[in-house]
Amino acid sequence: MIALGSDHAGLPLKRVIMKYLEEKGLEYKDYGTYSEESVHYPVFGVKAAKAVANGECDKGIIFCGTGVGISISANKVKGIRCVSCSEPYSALMAREHNDTNMLALGSRVVGDEVAKMIVDTWLNGEFLGGRHKIRVDQIKEVDETGEIK
Repeated sequence: MIALGSDHAGLPLKRVIMKYLEEKGLEYKDYGTYSEESVHYPVFGVKAAKAVANGECDKGIIFCGTGVGISISANKVKGIRCVSCSEPYSALMAREHNDTNMLALGSRVVGDEVAKMIVDTWLNGEFLGGRHKIRVDQIKEVDETGEIK
């Protein structure tokens, strides 16, 4: 299950990706927003992030105008590693090297077809482990203690 969330600016791209996920037979849960009325992105980034952090959803994809603000908000939730991407290569590296569990996209900076490529690349990427696991474990340590030994 994929958690989705957006503010009003990200809603058009979220709708495109919802349809795309449906076409691919992938299940999702939408944590809002549901209209173009102006809202605050942290609310919806955190809602989707909490669903991923508590195990209700395996991964999350969130949307705002640039992908930046909502990703910052999601990353404040313990256990979340959210990346904001505007092209597929960073999405792949975020999965392979950083074991990201959330992806943020900006509807004002990423076109629909590129967004679909980013989502595909990110969803299909696999964490490589090895030396990357050491680094991800360090990130988790900071998440737990605020420090790196």
